[in-house]
Amino acid sequence: MKKYDVQYTYTHGMQVTHDGPRHAPPLLLIHGSGAAGASWDLMVPALAARRHVIRVDLPGCGHSPPASSYAVPEQAAEVAALLDSLELTGVAVAGHSSGGYVATALAEQRPDLVAALALVSTGPSLDALLRQPLLLRVLLGPPFGPLLWSLRSDAWIRGGIRATAARPVDVPDQLVADVRGTTYRAFRKVLRANSAYLAERSVPERLAALPRPVPVLVVFGEGDRRWEPSSARQYDTVPNTRIEMLPGVGHVPLIEAPDVTGDLLLAFTGTVAGIPPAVPEA
Repeated sequence: MKKYDVQYTYTHGMQVTHDGPRHAPPLLLIHGSGAAGASWDLMVPALAARRHVIRVDLPGCGHSPPASSYAVPEQAAEVAALLDSLELTGVAVAGHSSGGYVATALAEQRPDLVAALALVSTGPSLDALLRQPLLLRVLLGPPFGPLLWSLRSDAWIRGGIRATAARPVDVPDQLVADVRGTTYRAFRKVLRANSAYLAERSVPERLAALPRPVPVLVVFGEGDRRWEPSSARQYDTVPNTRIEMLPGVGHVPLIEAPDVTGDLLLAFTGTVAGIPPAVPEA
């Protein structure tokens, strides 16, 4: 497999990473709460052999500075401005966890920009949220969260990510380093903004009401520890939606099953009308 050069840019308050040939069909990857574009690292080599992969560090996460607001629609507007600056339309967009909310809001605001949506471990509604693992409750909530956040070691960060997985995983070093860029204050604001977005309307309801329907792929781990796995069936109400359940996988298929998840993304985006054929794999 050919290895493509990585290009980093800074656009609209976000670090943007480009992998793969620029003439290939674009695939935008949006990370989840408190994470960074490096969440997708294990999948990028295979994806970039066939796609122009664009990853963002959302405002306040990774290498991107804090924002005045973390409201999901405002984050989506920043992503739309990025795609406009790249002169891209009809893009396949994939979001992991709450990154799926930003992807959905992007399709709500700018249907011209989105040709297909892939939602990976994206909880459909607030009633699907599970009680979180003890380590995450201690690390993220008051009264100890703010202090422990500033004292986090690499082992703690890895432990927090592994707590949502259903199998042992090796967390990429770059992801650990980039997660350090997210402050406790920004993370808490992101979580509140995500809850507000879901409280207003569930993701399946939003998708069903899109001004221009798009094909949707939902990927969910059968062992998800953040969202009730059976809640993936809530997406059955959305037309033109395919649901893939991954056995033995938790909340982070990007790390737990990167090959399977990457193959699903490539196969899905390769069959969507309006997206040009992928470049031949080198």
